[in-house]
Amino acid sequence: NLAEIILEKIKNDGERRIFRICWEWNGSGNRNLVEKCMEIAIKTGGNIKFDLKSFSEKLNLAMCGVSNKRTYENFKFLAENYFGTRGKEMPEISACTLMVPGYINHEEVEQIAKFVSELNSEIPYSLLVFHGDYQMKDLPITPRKQAEKCLEVAKIYLKNVNLGNKFLLGFS
Repeated sequence: NLAEIILEKIKNDGERRIFRICWEWNGSGNRNLVEKCMEIAIKTGGNIKFDLKSFSEKLNLAMCGVSNKRTYENFKFLAENYFGTRGKEMPEISACTLMVPGYINHEEVEQIAKFVSELNSEIPYSLLVFHGDYQMKDLPITPRKQAEKCLEVAKIYLKNVNLGNKFLLGFS
């Protein structure tokens, strides 16, 4: 695969630089692919960030057209088998959720945060402020109150929660 080709080229050229390979995806690949990506991430000091779009399978089907069952199975597998193997400084996996107005509210975020915390409350979790681009141009930016409530409930369950795209709140 491309990641291994790049790593081999760097090694063969005698370069001595850090080259971390990180993955950000919905995580619904087959188990062998997911584990291979994790091995490459660990080998290079990178990580895998899962985009946990929703907790509800029905909501995920409505928003994405596919089930999120495999995503959660793979996240659980990696959390149970790899998280914490390098210590706290460089987490092997993390999660993020885009707070889409009208779809992803604090109740949905709470279910995701609870799921993640049951695996390990140290797993980093990012809540992302939504901006309507691409196929969802008709939706507004995540309202500040929604972002604050989602952040509040996520912090009940998880120790490493942050709010991404904060600058967009000024436009909501």
